[in-house]
Amino acid sequence: MTYLNLSDAELKNRSATWTAQEITHQPAMWQETRDLIEKNALKLHSFLKPLLARKDLRIILTGAGSSAYIGQCLQPDLLQHLGRRVEAIATTDLVAGPLQCLQPDVPTLLVSFARSGSSPESLAAVDLADRYVKECYQLVITCNAQGELFMRCANRPRSFALLLPEETHDRSFAMTSSFSSMLYAGYCTFVSGSATKAFVERFSTASSAVISGISQRFHLMASKPYRRVVYLGSRGLMGLANEAALKLLELTDGAVVSLSNTPLGFRHGPKTFVDSTTLVIIFLSNDPLTRRYDLDLLRELRNDGVASQVLAISGKSNDEAVAGDCVLIPGMSTASDLELCFPYVVCAQIYAFYRSLELRKSPDNPSASGTVNRVVKGVTIHAA
Repeated sequence: MTYLNLSDAELKNRSATWTAQEITHQPAMWQETRDLIEKNALKLHSFLKPLLARKDLRIILTGAGSSAYIGQCLQPDLLQHLGRRVEAIATTDLVAGPLQCLQPDVPTLLVSFARSGSSPESLAAVDLADRYVKECYQLVITCNAQGELFMRCANRPRSFALLLPEETHDRSFAMTSSFSSMLYAGYCTFVSGSATKAFVERFSTASSAVISGISQRFHLMASKPYRRVVYLGSRGLMGLANEAALKLLELTDGAVVSLSNTPLGFRHGPKTFVDSTTLVIIFLSNDPLTRRYDLDLLRELRNDGVASQVLAISGKSNDEAVAGDCVLIPGMSTASDLELCFPYVVCAQIYAFYRSLELRKSPDNPSASGTVNRVVKGVTIHAA
């Protein structure tokens, strides 16, 4: 058995088995997540329908680290689809300043994303929202049946806890299938039509093509000694850029410095980060207007000639993006940016995985110092 073109024996020897398996099984996990959403559709509908009927409802998407970036990916699409106030606020911000994040008199649905459901901030965010918001509802999307967040909210009044398939509870250090499966579950929960087989099969098929074929391109890139990597994306793809940059930092144990931004924002100072050792990756939007801004910066960076490599990752092939260095995702020319998140994040995960191995790190547990943990430790929750 091989995963990402590496044998079981080699993966075990490099402490990379779980990461490789969890990246590879994502398309199957999205199918299982779809089945789970379908199974729980009536219960979810009965919980959400009266809330979404309210024009004054505020929806907060929350989590920490990768889980916070799920909310950033979802927020633009959910705001457009629901016509409601939707915000992405990290638990780490909410806990540090609850009165600056919560509005006591505004009915609020707090949507918590959590792989383990055991981080102190996740638990504190739920408690603080219940304490400060007079009419607060909780929707928990998690991967761990034993997590305190799931157990606490499963039978709590005004709460609904959605437990994803056990296999999505990643055992490796960095979230891969946990991230993408919770992202899909969050979208399915609020957007009708996204839980159909046809919907998930399109980006699952595209992601499988990345894993089976395009991964070789990222393997080759990982052998090049880039010291800096920039990920750029607009709107919801900015959340994805944040996740991609974090994944590279985590899996290389900080040996490769990564930065994320939007194509428009990058010119306003952060572009000084680019030097001759830098790889720049732009996640191109499929939205016609947004893509024009993305392409403007892509053209500028290519013309500058400063970065060692400027790579576009695209779902469309009908413009100048593919004239230069480009990874084209098959079958995604008409996909929404939310759908593009799935094959795009697989690209970022695979590059980070191979770069970790090239630097002789251990992807399943890359923190050599032990000061960074799979489930965050050392957080003291202070009285608000």
